Amino acid sequence: MRDIKNKLTSSKNTKNTQSRRGKSFGYQVLGFGAGGGIPPEFLTATGGTVTTFCTNFKAHTFTGPGTFEVTCAGNEQGSNSVEYFVLAGAGSGGNDGGGGGGAGGLRTNFGVPAVASLEVTATTFPISIGAGGATVTSANAQNAGNPTTALGLTATAGGGGGSDGAKNGMPGGSGGGANKVGGGGSIGSGNTPPVSPAQGFNGGTATATPSNGSGGGGGATENGENAGGIAGRGGTGITSNIAGPGAAIARAGGGGAGGISGKQNVGAPCGTGGDGKSGISEGGDNGQANKGDGGGGGGPTSGPGGSGGSGVVIIRYQFQ
Repeated sequence: MRDIKNKLTSSKNTKNTQSRRGKSFGYQVLGFGAGGGIPPEFLTATGGTVTTFCTNFKAHTFTGPGTFEVTCAGNEQGSNSVEYFVLAGAGSGGNDGGGGGGAGGLRTNFGVPAVASLEVTATTFPISIGAGGATVTSANAQNAGNPTTALGLTATAGGGGGSDGAKNGMPGGSGGGANKVGGGGSIGSGNTPPVSPAQGFNGGTATATPSNGSGGGGGATENGENAGGIAGRGGTGITSNIAGPGAAIARAGGGGAGGISGKQNVGAPCGTGGDGKSGISEGGDNGQANKGDGGGGGGPTSGPGGSGGSGVVIIRYQFQ
């Protein structure tokens, strides 16, 4: 908020004093009297679940479809811009020792110096929340998540992890991990289509020997881990307190890959994705709702891949 101060200084010179009085009178006629200037106006809006924090700030959280309606756009002297966290639905893990699902793509300007606050006008913004990819039970199936849209921005769905019969990880906001079967598939590329800053990272590679494991799904801040004797863990997600200092939540971790019999690998350590299960016919863990976590890859004997977590939208601004 701008600090507007009266910078006039006192003087014993009568001529200068008369001149200043003349100017002061003119300002009063125009509505800019002592302590004046353009009065501050603050952004006001409705929609979603609203929380108030730090006295002067509000956050609107959308876990399902809705509208963010700006009823007053505010001004520069008060507030006229928002910070946002737009997270897509994540991909599912692959089946049968499958690759980990990629986290949903993340578009945010909160705590990102390279991205400016977004000025808004008094209008209604539709919000859509992407669902996560469904559980994979077929050897030839892969399931990406679904995109999330808000404030004119689109966060791309996370890519599904590679399965027994469709071994390549799928591209997306974050890419799915490759499956180990038949010498290993290729990774799913993250940040696809590309935006800056990147909305996610690549899935991990599988090892050439079928018994050694698949790659982890990409996360919001790093690639999924490459397999190497055991399955790769999911890429690390992000912990954000955009909804207030007491509301920090870890989100957008990649799913861990399905391991070999007797070995199990964890999902992302931050923004936990579904853990990649191992053992006979064990299924991968599911990504959590509204956290955009990738689903875990299924176990090595037809284990189903876990479903991806759905997305979320959080919008923050100063209201007084």
